[in-house]
Amino acid sequence: MILGLRTRLRRPAPPADPIHVDVAHAGEVFRVAVRRAAAARRFTLRVSAATGDVVLTLPARADFARAADFAKRHGGWIAARMAKLPAAVDLGPGAVVPIRGHNHHIEHRPRARGTVWIETHENGRCVLAVAGAAEHAHRRILDFLKREAKRDLEAAVLRHTTRLGKRAAKITLRDTTSRWGSCSAAGRLNFSWRLILAPSFVLDYLAAHEVAHLKEMNHSPRFWRLVHLLAPRTDEAEAWLKRHGSALHRYR
Repeated sequence: MILGLRTRLRRPAPPADPIHVDVAHAGEVFRVAVRRAAAARRFTLRVSAATGDVVLTLPARADFARAADFAKRHGGWIAARMAKLPAAVDLGPGAVVPIRGHNHHIEHRPRARGTVWIETHENGRCVLAVAGAAEHAHRRILDFLKREAKRDLEAAVLRHTTRLGKRAAKITLRDTTSRWGSCSAAGRLNFSWRLILAPSFVLDYLAAHEVAHLKEMNHSPRFWRLVHLLAPRTDEAEAWLKRHGSALHRYR
């Protein structure tokens, strides 16, 4: 008896896509991230207002070369969108940062005691003073803003949960770019620390929005009635976020 062995010839796996494509336009080069999506039906380009990232999305089985050519033919579109993005602001001495919607001038006080504090002068000028060595100023300012955000959000959440007779399991701050807040099925609330840069009524609205999800895990008319009950300035806050929200991500 002769035993024969059969082997199946497997096609070699197609080469992986490059992680980015460089698109040149008018002397500038834009780095475009490449992503495949099963749900995609066509090539799309997107410029994130929050991060400035440019992303090329293509269907799972689409030809990469055609997708890359699509991106390169739209260099002018990318350049126009990038030009409209607000300039990044470094959170350091000399910068101006909004806190609760009011501009504060960051001043370095290297010989002062303490870490970071707010001063309001008689002429109405608001100052965010930071003590210590210059190389620690950025971290100290960021830590201060996050502490203030947590304090304001915890107070707003407590106020709204008390009114609803609900309880939040946990409150966490993150630096998200796609949403300002979220509520898990287990009652954990997540918020962007950048809400401390927005007017207080905007932060209050986002807290009310997520607290309302503790009772209505949906966006039904009943949910929105509840949000409006908790935060009467809901419409105003939504309009503010639509107009100014992306600019909160310019502070780095």
